Amino acid sequence: MTSVSARLATVLADHVDQAFALMGNGNAWFLDALRTTDMRITAVRHETATVASADAYHRVSGRIAVATTTYGPGFTNAMTSLAEAAQARTPLVLVTGAAPTTGQRPWDVDQTALAAAVGVPTFTLDAEAPGRIAVQALHHARAHRVPVVLALPYDLVNAPSDESEDVAALPFLLPPSPPEDAVVARIAELLEGAARPLILAGRGAKAAGGDLGTLADRLGALTASSAPARGTFAGRAYDLGVAGGFASTRSAELIRAADVVLVVGAGLNQFTTAFGQAFAADARVVQVDLADHALHAAVTDVVRGDAQVVVRALLDELGPGQQPAQPWGGAAEAARDGRLTFDREPGEQAAPDGRLDPRSVMRRLDEVLPADRVVVSDGGHFIGWANAYLQLPAADSITLVGTAFQSIGLGLPSAPGVAAGRPDATVVVVTGDGGGLMGLPDLDSLARTAASALVLVFNDAAYGAEVHQYGSQGLDQGIMLIDEVDFAHVAAGLGCESAVVRTFADLDAVEAWVAGGARGTFVADLRISRDVVAPYILEIIEATLKAPKPGDPASTDAAGALAEA
Repeated sequence: MTSVSARLATVLADHVDQAFALMGNGNAWFLDALRTTDMRITAVRHETATVASADAYHRVSGRIAVATTTYGPGFTNAMTSLAEAAQARTPLVLVTGAAPTTGQRPWDVDQTALAAAVGVPTFTLDAEAPGRIAVQALHHARAHRVPVVLALPYDLVNAPSDESEDVAALPFLLPPSPPEDAVVARIAELLEGAARPLILAGRGAKAAGGDLGTLADRLGALTASSAPARGTFAGRAYDLGVAGGFASTRSAELIRAADVVLVVGAGLNQFTTAFGQAFAADARVVQVDLADHALHAAVTDVVRGDAQVVVRALLDELGPGQQPAQPWGGAAEAARDGRLTFDREPGEQAAPDGRLDPRSVMRRLDEVLPADRVVVSDGGHFIGWANAYLQLPAADSITLVGTAFQSIGLGLPSAPGVAAGRPDATVVVVTGDGGGLMGLPDLDSLARTAASALVLVFNDAAYGAEVHQYGSQGLDQGIMLIDEVDFAHVAAGLGCESAVVRTFADLDAVEAWVAGGARGTFVADLRISRDVVAPYILEIIEATLKAPKPGDPASTDAAGALAEA
């Protein structure tokens, strides 16, 4: 006989190798039991980071992680990152303390209802079959690609359980169903007949990345990716880099010239589609996704299925064939060897106001940073700079935890998950001063866990997106401004190396850290100009001005869609 907590810990450790935790009354016994297993446990400083790090861990490693908090405020503190994971379709398991089986106490809240409100199911543990319930929750998370909550009632944390079933052997997933032969033949014929085919990959195409490159070569297609999937086609000769609002001007022109677009595993949100302007009006847009309905009005054909299964079926249907000698009839030559991906404004060393120009800063850092890098981006105006100027070596080289739910402040809380999932790489965290202050407790978590991490704080003493979107419309900017914070000083107190970077020459401190082995955590407090506006922000402002005004039932409120990005 064992306890519910011990049984839960043992079963989860059979399937999961990493947990992110903050201990409280509701999960203390579970964490004590988890310590006796082989699962790695990373302690974080705020409950937001338990789920945000588990989310990021999956994005860079492909493996499920456990997040764990106590009940009540521990659970509610994790709600924003839980909503993000649900929106991003990230499978993970949140083990949380819960009200006792006898009923709620005065300080308990309806956690099951709260989780359901953001699209997350709850599995409540009992003493009879805690292991089976845990496996069912894991199965659900993987099969449906969603986070799940495992609720541990407070009066059961140390209760005895005599469950003896070998739940470790229970099956997890049925193999994905292949698409219908007729559907595959129709799409293959469409792609084969395209004069200017384009393949656009999203995060859901991760497992199919290599096959997608082969398919693109077979068709003579250009390739591009959504921002969270950047690096999928790294090194491919005819890759346009990122699509949508972060695309270079000339890359965007070629994307818009495609006559057939195969979209694999991408959600086609407003950023990837440049607010509906990314594709030609008469383009055939084929969506390959687990969803059985079109994810955007531009979609003309829907193929429901697993990305890897569908892409391999297309390759089989097309056969070896004859690869075009000149992709796009020669028009693709402009994109050879990625020459358009970083066709960007270089910027000046200093903006007219004397502060740093973020464009030139990112170009310099791209040259300085280790090639083996994984970027962790918070949400904020600055999100355009990392996506536009930093080269990425492979798929899963960037995570944007927060953008699906349109949140800021999840950059630092998600970074420990990336450090755990990619201990071999230099973790480059990109955050603003607003989001950086929101996630500040877990700068400590990153400093304790990362072998190599660089935190870039784009410090413009403002919520920059709001200044550009709403300040430009005449709204009072007082509440949009932030007293300038010395992040370098704060970071030093947490044991990090750090520097305030006011001039281009001050970037030498970052270069020296890299030259010295890039070990530990370095925080660069970049005093950037708020006068340099990212192109995607200008696109959003334009879309906002064209949209119906707030209060109109037809309003799309494009600025709200950015959610402080």
